[in-house]
Amino acid sequence: MFLYLLVSIGILYIWWIVRDGLKINNVTEKHILITGCDTGFGNHAARAFDKKGFRVLATCLTETGAAGLKEVTSQRLKTTILDVTKADSVKSLAKWVTRQVGEQGLWGLINNAGIMGTLAPLDWLTIEDVREPVEVNLLGLIHVTLVLIPFVKKARGRIINVSSVGGRVAASGGGYFLSKFGVEGFNDSLRRDMKAFGVKVSCIEPGLFRTPLSDAEKIIQQRMEIWEHLPQDLQKEYGENYIQIDASKKQKLNERIINNDLSLVVQCMEHALTSQHPRTRYCAGSDAAFLWIPLSYMPTFIQDFVILRNKVKIPAK
Repeated sequence: MFLYLLVSIGILYIWWIVRDGLKINNVTEKHILITGCDTGFGNHAARAFDKKGFRVLATCLTETGAAGLKEVTSQRLKTTILDVTKADSVKSLAKWVTRQVGEQGLWGLINNAGIMGTLAPLDWLTIEDVREPVEVNLLGLIHVTLVLIPFVKKARGRIINVSSVGGRVAASGGGYFLSKFGVEGFNDSLRRDMKAFGVKVSCIEPGLFRTPLSDAEKIIQQRMEIWEHLPQDLQKEYGENYIQIDASKKQKLNERIINNDLSLVVQCMEHALTSQHPRTRYCAGSDAAFLWIPLSYMPTFIQDFVILRNKVKIPAK
């Protein structure tokens, strides 16, 4: 009986490997749109997919970002300026895409644009601190998706939402984690709604990667600036040396788990775009695979224990 079980598992595994490796044909005629291509994952993906022959439509927040991308890519790649938080900008995007893709439709939409925002204990923050990443990472992503869904449905294509392991485990205070939990919920709803139309929806959950988004020095500097403007009573609650100990802990943890190879995320994007059977979720990065994703399945008390071990005790001594 045990032998039959092992054989069955082996056959199923081989079947899954073969199925997972089946690819679509003729990517050179397919349009894909990637948001947030100034730097980081989006920039890396735009350059990689341009080399593979896709007709890449890259959105950047700045003219500088767009110009820099054009310098290192082919004439196939087209750029436009997009601020996902501005309704007029998103509406203009839809008109621009219409001119670019015509009746062919949009094979792939990669919602990558995002910001980290301010990471700090929640009682340090204002509603504006929380609102900014939610508007970019969640509401902006949703708005772009809604205006471009008709183009993707026409091509029976793919929608890929870049979430984060922060959409599984909230490791700090701030709007970033709230926004990514929202992306996960939106992704699940969208995937089920679009299945009837032949549109496949995937979610990528990267761990911590070395990009401008996750610049440790910038994050720590933001936290220190907030600390300096906190009421003295609140500073006393946390302890006079809290901010220095916290910064040291964050730097040590980041250096232990940070990933440097951005192509790991791009490989997930590529599989979601080109596989006949894209996965519903992808994790990228060793910290995602061996720490955050497994931790997300564990009981809450274990999650709290692991995360609180890396926080400064209150009051700090």
